[in-house]
Amino acid sequence: MASSPHTLKLEVVEIDNPKELNFILGHSHFIKTVEDIYEVLVQSGMTLKFGIAFCEASGDRKVRFDGNDEELTNLAKQNAMKLGAGHSFIVFLDKGFPVSVLNAIKAVPEVCRIHCATANPTSIIVGKLGEERKGILGVIDGFCPLDYENEHDKKQRHDFLRMIGYKR
Repeated sequence: MASSPHTLKLEVVEIDNPKELNFILGHSHFIKTVEDIYEVLVQSGMTLKFGIAFCEASGDRKVRFDGNDEELTNLAKQNAMKLGAGHSFIVFLDKGFPVSVLNAIKAVPEVCRIHCATANPTSIIVGKLGEERKGILGVIDGFCPLDYENEHDKKQRHDFLRMIGYKR
C-alpha cells in the first residue's frame, strides 16, 4: 500500500564522517547559499579547508556544492544527498574549528538555522512525507555524559583551550 503524502515517517540518517572532521549542519532558503557560505569561509583569513553542499528544495532539486578541498566537497555532497532534506546544507571543515566561522555563517542572510556544529558521531532525525519531501527534525550529537567534571578536569579544559589558542 502506498503511503499518503500526509503520513509522516521518521528516519535516522547517520552522518558519514570517517576522519571525525568538524562539520556544520544548517538550514537555508535560497540557491545562493553555496556561494555565500563559500565567501564567508574564504574570507575567514585562516588556512581553512572546506566543502559545502546544499539540497535544493524546488525547481531542479539538485545538490549544489563548492569548496576548496575536493575530498571535503565530496564528503559534503554525499552526506547532503543521503540526508535529502530540502534547503539543508552541510559544511565539512579541516584546519579550523566551527567556532571560528559559525557567527559569520549565521549572519548569511538566507541562513535560517544551525542544527549542529560538531566532530562527534551524529545522527539526524529526518521526517519524510511521501516519497519526495524530507526535513530535519532534530540532531543527536555525540554521547551522554558519564559524570560531573572535577577540579583536575577543569584544569585540563582550561589548559586545552589555551593550547589551541582560544583563550590567553
